[in-house]
Amino acid sequence: MAAAIRPGGKGGGSMIYYFSGTGNSKWAALRLAALLGDAAVNLMDPGRESPSAGEAVGLVFPIYAWGPPKPVAEFAKGLQGEAAFRYGVCTCGENAGNAMELLHKDFPMDSAYSLVMPNNYVLGSQLESDAIVREKLRRAKERLPEIAGEIRARKPCWQVEKGPQPRLRTKLIHPFFDRFATSTQPFFATDACIGCGLCARNCPAHAITLVDNRPEWKGNCYLCTSCINRCPVQAIQYGEKTKGRGRYVCPEE
Repeated sequence: MAAAIRPGGKGGGSMIYYFSGTGNSKWAALRLAALLGDAAVNLMDPGRESPSAGEAVGLVFPIYAWGPPKPVAEFAKGLQGEAAFRYGVCTCGENAGNAMELLHKDFPMDSAYSLVMPNNYVLGSQLESDAIVREKLRRAKERLPEIAGEIRARKPCWQVEKGPQPRLRTKLIHPFFDRFATSTQPFFATDACIGCGLCARNCPAHAITLVDNRPEWKGNCYLCTSCINRCPVQAIQYGEKTKGRGRYVCPEE
């Protein structure tokens, strides 16, 4: 679906901000923007526009360990002004836990949705087959017009698949992930690296620099897995966890 969107531009009375590592949330945000006639903007873009007073505001983002990614949470805290309508759409492999309730504390939402998308967390497990990826995308395409219709009607709605033990997962596992699981130390590039620099250019945490045409990681990252999944020669690994596993970038990004 082609979207008449100019980065940072205004759409039909709404601004959609998205965060995306491997393309799932970007894909969802752009399709949603096209359905609504609104603007979709990467919230990591330093030149992004701020929402106008009285404008509807939406956040589209992936779920990280049953919570919102750090940059999304930080961005939400900084949103000022009275929005006509606030909503959030989280993309997840299966369920979101209490991620939307957690975000709601800093970004009070009128509506919240979860959208099941292909699994991209190569650090945790082998990725899904092409058939499962296609089926998940097909279902997401069918679901997005329903979400867009409710947003257009400014209909308060909370349709989030939380999964089992959502409170426990979001309250205990997510803070542990944010504090202890985002070190860059396990990352390394194998001899297959071609020095293209794509990983450094795409890193939203600016945690990668090229030294002698080889990537080096410093500090902490968001663990978006963009560098691992987008490497054109699959040269980037995360310790032993990613060896022998597939890679994923949204095929319709």
